[in-house]
Amino acid sequence: MQCEICSDVDAVAQRAAEFIAAEARAGADARGRFVLAVSGGTTPWLMLRALAEQDVPWSKLHLVQVDERVAPAGDPDRNLTHLHQSLLEHTPLPREQIHAMPVEEANLASAAGHYADTLRQIAGAPAVLDLAHLGLGPDGHTASLVPGDPVLQIVDADVALTGEYQGRRRMTLTYPMLNRARRILWLVSGHAKVEMLKRLREGDPAIPAGRISRHQALILADRDAAPT
Repeated sequence: MQCEICSDVDAVAQRAAEFIAAEARAGADARGRFVLAVSGGTTPWLMLRALAEQDVPWSKLHLVQVDERVAPAGDPDRNLTHLHQSLLEHTPLPREQIHAMPVEEANLASAAGHYADTLRQIAGAPAVLDLAHLGLGPDGHTASLVPGDPVLQIVDADVALTGEYQGRRRMTLTYPMLNRARRILWLVSGHAKVEMLKRLREGDPAIPAGRISRHQALILADRDAAPT
């Protein structure tokens, strides 16, 4: 696991955008397509807006979600809402290559299975993400893999549902799916993340984020999150 310390959150976002663009170019050249999984959060929205200005092979990129809140279309709680505002409205990414989690379906368990099928169609069987972007919560969660939720124990599905967390159920990629990714990119910013970033870097399995593969992982953190 590598860790780069950036001066502030804007520098984290810019460095992340440049890193993703370079990985996308290399992946598209090597495999003919690039599958990028993105999480939500304030810093990621800055990253995605910066990514829209990068040299990215948009015609070969497939965008998937790491997790999503169960909420109506257009709801400000939805990661997809911010994805559109920060990235999709500013790029020529083909709309058929945007794969939103189907959290509006009546049968959410079935919807999770359908999303896993979609991932296999675009990323092979078993599905392998080219890059998964992850964040780190002050409680040590990542994606929607939250402390104490049964989703942490799932080993036989790539997509699953959580219980209620901060007022919403979530659909999330699971450990098996995330740990097959070719690259993991962590974005960590803010004073509230200092302790959890330390535990993440140590690979502490007591926090959900600590169970993500360290192989081919890069952390980009600001000085507030990594003061020393």
